[in-house]
Amino acid sequence: MLIAHFGGMRRVRIPQLALLLLAGLACTTVSAEAAKPKTAARAKPVAGQRAIALAIRDQGRGQIASFYATRGFWPLWASSGRIGPEADTLIAMLKTADLDGLDPSSYRIDRLRALVAKGRSADPQAIAEAELALSAAFADYVAEVRKPRGVRIKYLDPELKPRPVTALTALRGAALQPSLGSYIATMGWMSPHYVRLRALLAQARERKSPRETVQRLRLNLDRARLLPGPWTRHVVVDAASARLWYYEGGKQRAMMRVVVGAPETETPMLAGMVRYAVLNPYWNVPDYLIQRRLAPKIVAGATSASLRMEVLSDWSASPRRLAADEVDWPAVAAGRKLVRMRQLPGRDNAMGRVKFIFPNDLGIYLHDTPDKGLLSKADRHLSNGCIRLQDAPGLYRLMFGRPLPAASKQPERDVALPAPIPVYLTYITATPTERGIGFLKDVYGRDE
Repeated sequence: MLIAHFGGMRRVRIPQLALLLLAGLACTTVSAEAAKPKTAARAKPVAGQRAIALAIRDQGRGQIASFYATRGFWPLWASSGRIGPEADTLIAMLKTADLDGLDPSSYRIDRLRALVAKGRSADPQAIAEAELALSAAFADYVAEVRKPRGVRIKYLDPELKPRPVTALTALRGAALQPSLGSYIATMGWMSPHYVRLRALLAQARERKSPRETVQRLRLNLDRARLLPGPWTRHVVVDAASARLWYYEGGKQRAMMRVVVGAPETETPMLAGMVRYAVLNPYWNVPDYLIQRRLAPKIVAGATSASLRMEVLSDWSASPRRLAADEVDWPAVAAGRKLVRMRQLPGRDNAMGRVKFIFPNDLGIYLHDTPDKGLLSKADRHLSNGCIRLQDAPGLYRLMFGRPLPAASKQPERDVALPAPIPVYLTYITATPTERGIGFLKDVYGRDE
């Protein structure tokens, strides 16, 4: 049976008894006598679970009922026949829902606690009522926590735009986990960045931190709210700390330093799908760099060849190469005329050996770099907006499942990903310190 889990599909094995229950419950005309187990040794567990499943089937409504139907009405919170400790973990989290900007009272925690207490009896009806109430509260909480809070970010692909999390999706995600209790305690449906910031906010509240600190933490928390959980394969680039994370299969698979945009050429907040990589790429030089750096050098006597540059007629797929005397370089240096220039592929190319493309009209992408020295700097806000990678071959291996091909003389070779991978460019300034809570320099002024 295949069950969706937020960002993908994963095979999950439903207990054999649940499959038997699904088959049995689908036929409502089967008599109770015919359903009895044939041996006394099997009577208690089978009869008890069947009674709970029947009660869940009879009490369930809407999408929650649909979720249980897909698993033969096998309980999620009482899989051993009683409501387990995972219920206490959920209730403890709901009590702190104000950290998420939610109202804990909306989850009727006292009623939920009372139902759980009753559900720890042997009464199938009480177990089913607690089971369904826990699932409803969990699904509501997941949906509310994942709901965006007005943070401005550009979504390049429609499939990345946040959509309401349905009860069916939330519960299927929980059912896939090897440990439901761990999934709840670690908020496995949220980004690890969100979980870390939430803990900082709890710490700030305990220490009665200044209002400005709390407000800034909440702003950071709302940015992290837009990021997927670790079970979704994705890349996060944080422009504040100039670091990149790669997540897959519920774990952080890699973290590396990056160089991001300078204050005057910010790396934007956006989300897009990396669809292909370009091996041995050209570097198309931005107009302002042509005006400020390259054109003055050519006016002073340098040649485009000495700069390892090509001068092109236009931005079409088949531009004409221009000779040096066809360009009015003083006019280009003065900003009166524009010309297209690109750096030839090779060891010294600013793009390095590979760049990763998530198509956008801002000219932003992830790429290798020959200048590794910049990556050792504490402040790595030095680029023109793109993201220079500390370990581009490592990221290629993670994305494609094979090593980066050896260097080649063939320029601009596109390699499509078997499945596109989301990349999120965000901005998180809050960070834990030895003293508790700290903030990175607000380079782009987005916390103001």
